[in-house]
Amino acid sequence: MKKLSIALLTSVIALWSVSTVQAGEIAVIVKTVNSTFWQNVQKGADAAIKDLNGHTITFQGPASESAIADQVNMVENAVNRKVDGIVLAPSDPDALVPAVKKAWEARIPVVLIDSQLAEGSEQYYQSFLATDNKKAGELAAQALIEKVGTEGKIAIMSYVAGAGSEIGRVGGFTEYVKANSKLEIVGPFYSQSQMATALNQTTDVLAANSDLKGIFGANEPTAIGVGRALVQSGKAGKVVGIGFDGNQDLQEFVKDGTLAGIAVQGSYQMGELGVQTIGKILNKEKVEKFVDTGVVVVTKDNIEKPEAKNVLY
Repeated sequence: MKKLSIALLTSVIALWSVSTVQAGEIAVIVKTVNSTFWQNVQKGADAAIKDLNGHTITFQGPASESAIADQVNMVENAVNRKVDGIVLAPSDPDALVPAVKKAWEARIPVVLIDSQLAEGSEQYYQSFLATDNKKAGELAAQALIEKVGTEGKIAIMSYVAGAGSEIGRVGGFTEYVKANSKLEIVGPFYSQSQMATALNQTTDVLAANSDLKGIFGANEPTAIGVGRALVQSGKAGKVVGIGFDGNQDLQEFVKDGTLAGIAVQGSYQMGELGVQTIGKILNKEKVEKFVDTGVVVVTKDNIEKPEAKNVLY
């Protein structure tokens, strides 16, 4: 009887241990929750968690992309909660390194999405899933040059200076323009990913540069601000606009000709693959250090085609 009791107790402990492991939390921490781009990342993450038996998911982000200290706290809190894994879109390449290092020290796997951490921190995370932002910036520049030609003046409306995605994206755009045209660049201007700020900045740039031929809005809220400024100033269709990301507002701007095109990332894929990659790591499977989640340039010509519909949201 005693042996049976011990056996039963051992089974209960074993079952309890398994269920605790299975019920572990995966924390998805993005740059802000106040953007349809990141909400689409959440949809992908929510879809992927269904295939990870027993795991739960939490989705967090600061009120704005510039609230970097808030994001650092969220990562540190996740480490303190002893989550099973973290999917992180770092708002700042340097500020998030100590928090990610704490996760590494606590043996909590971290998968980065969208933006990179500072050079030298590669050991602290297991995989990086993102648009090749340099390539995406080049594609946006190519689309703009095709419309405005190789001479004249264009403006760059950017978002948060120093963000990993911004460095690659705006850097790729700028380098391509300089290498393939004689276009003069005004800016970049930084909206801090605030649509209203981008609207005001773009309005000022349009007023100060009557000879402006084209304009690039480098992320979702910035591109929406650019589109609205073009409409309000009466410059829609006269100044060529290229945006980035693909929410409903930006799709409408493409359809009505306010924007000539938008370079759209696979945001849903980032969330889905991010959680799936954590699952693989927890299962001791090998994962790639970098995965390109892709980008599609959407114009009026292809907006109704499957290649565009797969990335629009």
